[in-house]
Amino acid sequence: MATADANPPSSDPVSETIVELRGVHKRFGDLEVLRGVDLKLRRGEATVVIGESGAGKSVILKHIVGLLRPDRGAVYFGDERIDQANERRLAKIRPRFGFLFQMGALFDSLTVGENIAFPILAHARTRPPDLDQTVARKLRMVGLDGTQPKHPAELSGGQRKRVALARAIARDPEVILYDEPTTGLDPQRADVINELIRKLQRELEVTSIVVTHDMASAYKVADRIVMLFQGRFIFDGSPDRIRECPDQRVRDFVEGRAGEDVLRSLRNIEV
Repeated sequence: MATADANPPSSDPVSETIVELRGVHKRFGDLEVLRGVDLKLRRGEATVVIGESGAGKSVILKHIVGLLRPDRGAVYFGDERIDQANERRLAKIRPRFGFLFQMGALFDSLTVGENIAFPILAHARTRPPDLDQTVARKLRMVGLDGTQPKHPAELSGGQRKRVALARAIARDPEVILYDEPTTGLDPQRADVINELIRKLQRELEVTSIVVTHDMASAYKVADRIVMLFQGRFIFDGSPDRIRECPDQRVRDFVEGRAGEDVLRSLRNIEV
């Protein structure tokens, strides 16, 4: 159960805080994933969360949209504490977020157009009169207008990711969460997704939160990079600053090197 914390986030004089995690702890059985995480996400900024597989990056995204609740700590959206909100209230808050899932999560039985329309219709009492135009506009933003009649199986992996991104922006969210957006894509198609992340941030003036282990992607899309290690953030700064970071744990990750402890254990293996 989350501990009480009645004080909302203080206003940031430089840029408005849109999402805040304050002292967030999360455990799954014996595994402590988050160990008192503090993070302020500023409106209009692209923040990239990096870290080893299993470090808890996706767990942070799920806390932000209320899919998980902290064992201790607090999560705010604007000045509203959402980790204590009931499901009815969360249902009103979640449409303000767009979510690009790691594998796209498109509905195979629906056409592309129906996939984009789905989140709109799910929250509308009647079919909006401009639905077809809205779907076309969202697909045009990712360069895929005209694919409405096709099914996801008829598209390439990169195109499916772009359709999923169009669906994520279908309801004009304030915040877009990206969970490993370039996974499974070759470098050129991954760069298309990176360009779209930057394009949508500029054109829609959204806040972007990107979870990735792809440093080429991180450098391209980030205004700010934070690194999660053993349940806590050990780096918070610009892409330029992380390139110069002296912390060996950070350097090993961004340069793609196995840590010395891992290499030492491998040398001791008898064959």
